[in-house]
Amino acid sequence: MTKGNINVSVENIFPLIKKFLYSDHEIFLRELISNGTDATLKLKHLTSIGESKSEYGNPTIEVKIDKEGKKLHIIDQGLGMTADEVEKYINQVAFSGAEEFLDKYKDSAKDSGIIGHFGLGFYSAFMVAEKVEIITKSHKDEPAAHWTCDGSPEFTLEASDRTERGTEIILHIAEDSTEFLEKSRISALLSKYNKFMPVPIKFGTKEINDPAHKPKTTKDKDGKETTEPHKKITVDNIINNPNPAWTKQPADLKDEDYSNFYRELYPMQFEEPLFNIHLNVDYPFNLTGILYFPKMTGDMQMQKDKIQLYQNQVYVTDNVEGIVPEFLTMLRGVIDSPDIPLNVSRSYLQADGAVKKISSYITRKVADKLKSLFNNNREDFEAKWNDIKIVIEYGMLSEEKFFEKADAFALYPTVDGKYYTYDELFNKIKANQTDKDGKLVILYASNKDTQHSYIESAKAKNYEVLLLDSPIVSHLIQKLESTKENITFARVDGDNINKLIQKDETTISKLDEEQTKALEALLKEVIPSEKFMVQLEAMDSNESPFTITQPEFMRRMKEMQATGGGGGMNMFGSMPEMYNLVVNTNSELVGEILGTKTKKKQERLITQSLDLARLSQGLLKGEELTNFIKRSYEMIK
Repeated sequence: MTKGNINVSVENIFPLIKKFLYSDHEIFLRELISNGTDATLKLKHLTSIGESKSEYGNPTIEVKIDKEGKKLHIIDQGLGMTADEVEKYINQVAFSGAEEFLDKYKDSAKDSGIIGHFGLGFYSAFMVAEKVEIITKSHKDEPAAHWTCDGSPEFTLEASDRTERGTEIILHIAEDSTEFLEKSRISALLSKYNKFMPVPIKFGTKEINDPAHKPKTTKDKDGKETTEPHKKITVDNIINNPNPAWTKQPADLKDEDYSNFYRELYPMQFEEPLFNIHLNVDYPFNLTGILYFPKMTGDMQMQKDKIQLYQNQVYVTDNVEGIVPEFLTMLRGVIDSPDIPLNVSRSYLQADGAVKKISSYITRKVADKLKSLFNNNREDFEAKWNDIKIVIEYGMLSEEKFFEKADAFALYPTVDGKYYTYDELFNKIKANQTDKDGKLVILYASNKDTQHSYIESAKAKNYEVLLLDSPIVSHLIQKLESTKENITFARVDGDNINKLIQKDETTISKLDEEQTKALEALLKEVIPSEKFMVQLEAMDSNESPFTITQPEFMRRMKEMQATGGGGGMNMFGSMPEMYNLVVNTNSELVGEILGTKTKKKQERLITQSLDLARLSQGLLKGEELTNFIKRSYEMIK
């Protein structure tokens, strides 16, 4: 038997490991199973190239709880270690790594967001164990070894009588970590971290129906059928799926396979995803995965932290910001890459060159997939547009490369349910909706019901009106106006339709200068100036007498501020709502107001007309609405 000291200079290294190695102690199980998996896959490689005489067979990794003995066992059938290898890999390499790590991070580990340190995996055992044993037999023809360490720099190393190839790690669980002797706790951790590990993981046994037993059905004298119960057999409880869908080639998977895998990832999700994107690249980096587009809500309360990040089928995190472009964090699914470094802080990860390449690759791949979905089945893509538009619009705003590609599949729906790409829309409206200065005006509504009368005015002139109702639309149209040539967006209720798209022809007012001044004075006496800017306009006589509009710039800035942005102009948020009141000087009612003899009746007609305009915009509420209804009944009488 050998006794010795692990050569470390950091004083009391074990308490430091316990405190700082990972922010979450539960990670020890992932680390130890990862090491077992690594040892098993290395053996597979060595046997496949003839470097090992050992037979690979069907190895598993087993996790066993000994609650009475306060022990947790992790047993693999991998390539094992000789006594010399234990000395080298456990006492020297891993510990010098631990020392270097702690030296660097002991003051900041908790704050640096450490998300994994696979090189130090074995020593994570000391976060939960007061003593750790390794019993290991190499695939080489050498004696087995037994290493023991009680959480001090002292260790013992002796021969063992183990005859089976592989490694058993025995954790003597510390008093403050007895939760890890509970079956439910270990089961939950295995499900969280090891659900898709590439080697089968055994945890206890379970009963299943015996497939060789065919239950007999008998009939009694009355003809009633009775089937005997299924015979049960006890089998190993394998908790993982070693060959998940993302590790396979897309050509080998059907729609049903993708659907089943989604349910495997999210057993509590009852809604099917709209479609998926299979990622599979081996140059200039390795990356596989499947991303799913779920149905989106339009309230911007995005469900992030749904994409799971793996390294070689080992779960790492579901916080993928910095690895996946932000607009895609609304999706669900899996990304697996051996090229993502896991032994560093998140800030380092986000600055890593390989990670940035991965992020831009995912952006490109998603854009290409959306384009092919659109080209292959436009009708289906249009039907799903409302459920996916928030992701696409957000991507157009936040990722320049995605914005450039989006012209091929981003859709602009109209109030009548037609869908155009940008180029299709441009060609459709260019002739009719270009104003006298040569600028193309793209009209849009945000609500078909509340803006109905304005939409009808636009339609009367054969103008196309888009329906843009997502919460980030103000940001998006700002982006389009700054990148597309000579266009502007105008919401249909932003002004009178003739003002929104100004043509050369002008309508002559029926009122002379004196009548116009008299009307202006009358209106100013009755209409509250702190809420409304009165504008007299000569329009078609069949247009509305009074129309309320809100200046496009002011409304847009308020909206952008509400969803983040707007250049930090908080002044727009604090300013009271101001509206324009457009009065049609050619309408019959306006002529009647001017021709009415009594001031009282004039005021009543103006108030009633203003309230009707406010009602159409949803601006009449409370006491004012009550008074309007009362007054309307009086007029009917």
